Amino acid sequence: MTKHRGFPGRLPGTDFQFTIRRANKKGATPLIRRERYADRRPADRRADAGFMAALWAHFGEEPFERGNLDAGRLSWLFGREVVPAEDPFDPESYEAMLRINIDLARASFPEAFEDDAADWDDETDEDWDE
Repeated sequence: MTKHRGFPGRLPGTDFQFTIRRANKKGATPLIRRERYADRRPADRRADAGFMAALWAHFGEEPFERGNLDAGRLSWLFGREVVPAEDPFDPESYEAMLRINIDLARASFPEAFEDDAADWDDETDEDWDE
C-alpha cells in the first residue's frame, strides 16, 4: 500500500480521518458512491471540502494511487469529484488509480480551488510553538 507522504492525516481540529495507517489484513475496503444529501451536517461538508483541497494540493490534475487514502472519506466523493483513472477499475485495490474530475469538483467545492486553499490548516499550526 502506497503511503502518501505529506498528505494530511485528518481535518485539523477534528476526528475526520483522511488517511489510514496500515493496510487491512482482509483487503482494502471497497470504494462506493455515497449519496450526499442537502441536510448533511456542516462539519461533514467542511470535511469533504478539506479533503478535496488536500487532494488538489497534493495531486492536482495527475492520476493518483488510492494507497492509504481513507475509503470512507473517498466514498463521499467517489463517482462524482473523484473518478477511476483506469479501465477496468478495481474498487477493492489499494493500487487502484483515481483522478479528480476537475470541472465537477470546482462546481461542488469552489473553496478547495482558491489560491489559499492549500493553507486551510495554517490556523492550527500557530499554537504549537508555545
